[in-house]
Amino acid sequence: MAPAAKALDPARLSPWVDPLPLPSLVKGTGMRPDPQDATRQIPFYRIEIEEIYQKVHRDLPPTRMWGFNGTSPGPIFETRSGQGLMVEWANRLPAKHFLPIDHTLCGAEPEKPEVRCVVHLHGGRTPAASDGYPEDWVVPGKSFTCHYPNRQDAALLFYHDHTMGINRLNIYAGLQGLFVIRDDAEDALNLPKERYEIPLMLCDRFLRADGQLEYPVSGDEKKPWVPEVYSNVMLVNGALAPYLDVEPRKYRFRVMNGSNSRFFRLSLGELLEMQIIGGDQGLLQAPVKTKRVLLTPAERTDIVFDFSQYAGQKIVLRSDSFDILQFRVAKTPVTDESALPAMLRRVERIPEANAIQTRRLTLDETMNDVQESMGMLLNKTPWHAPVTEKPALSTTEIWELVNLTEDTHPIHLHMVRFQLLDRRRFDVFDFQDTGELRYTGRPIPPAAEEAGWKDTIRCEKGYVTRIIVPFEGYAGRYVWHCHLLEHEDNEMMRPYEVLPT
Repeated sequence: MAPAAKALDPARLSPWVDPLPLPSLVKGTGMRPDPQDATRQIPFYRIEIEEIYQKVHRDLPPTRMWGFNGTSPGPIFETRSGQGLMVEWANRLPAKHFLPIDHTLCGAEPEKPEVRCVVHLHGGRTPAASDGYPEDWVVPGKSFTCHYPNRQDAALLFYHDHTMGINRLNIYAGLQGLFVIRDDAEDALNLPKERYEIPLMLCDRFLRADGQLEYPVSGDEKKPWVPEVYSNVMLVNGALAPYLDVEPRKYRFRVMNGSNSRFFRLSLGELLEMQIIGGDQGLLQAPVKTKRVLLTPAERTDIVFDFSQYAGQKIVLRSDSFDILQFRVAKTPVTDESALPAMLRRVERIPEANAIQTRRLTLDETMNDVQESMGMLLNKTPWHAPVTEKPALSTTEIWELVNLTEDTHPIHLHMVRFQLLDRRRFDVFDFQDTGELRYTGRPIPPAAEEAGWKDTIRCEKGYVTRIIVPFEGYAGRYVWHCHLLEHEDNEMMRPYEVLPT
């Protein structure tokens, strides 16, 4: 599974020689009528999806990537709750892919164009026609327009490619960016803002010695798909081992895991205390003190860290044995008018009695004769089978996610936000034999940092993970899937349909 090309040895590069790149704010190109209210005008944006060459380190040549408006990650969208906007996504990519396509995968058949794209706003409460359905892709030279109403609480979302069968390749090439929604309630808290609020998109990538991207393959030219990708280089905002000059005061870090497969276990310095104030879908009820943050692919975390005690020092953000980013704390004291209140916002827990239905859904893996993974499924059902999950709009359901595999899966539901009820260990083999759940442990309630609103949930092996989901927003066809991108591209994804009431 290892790439044949010579790998870059990151240890031979000097760290902390490049400043941290900060994504630019995307600029609008005018106004358009609101599709849901023709009497209103809303901002309009045009984003070009294109091949770029971008330096990730001072001592490496520019790396071939795909990006949005000339950068990867793409520029940041910033809007307010209830302020809708429209985006024209224009595919200006070349006709041939530069990463290895597995034509045996569903959606990546040989007769399909090599290069296709469609964009999904992850975490967005979006009408189905604008959600980025995996089969609604366009080829180079074509574009598509999406309407994002943003009728939801303040949160850090992100946009990314979602093309059936090659999603993992398009995102690995660089097609993702951040999307911030703000609201009055969050503004009133006086959290660190403007230059003291720093976006951090983290991902790992495999770089060759010449600084170019390499995507690992299986060794079988006809079936190059691999079940997971773990790489040799950690990037933050598209840079390798950059630094950030900070003042001795509080900062807010909006962090997102943009890796295909890698989990991050983030810490600062020698396990310095930080405070988590939010997750996928916005603020928690109260700050959570911690020394480590676990972040699976697609999850976000919102961290406040106070540098005032570390004037003149250098502090490193790391994950396990990987150093990611160095903070250089200035020596001169400054005035800090920001605040970190004990109460951030009220997060009402949804009573289980509100659910009108409970669905039991399995996470499955198929193996070959030598116990190598051949692919993943949800509820043992392939992508093109008829839709089986059809919740009604404005109702609430409980989904029991029964993990029968040897992996931990981050499961994402489009359009909705939900709450974690609990996780509970069960006898996997007994379930496989009888179809009955025999629990072997007590229910584990959500940790404080998972007690807010979520859109991606960590489903650990050997556990039933229960979530409670209000289907609020829009009727139409959406998807739910594993956000380990190699799994998603090999049919660990299913459509679901929200029925009108």
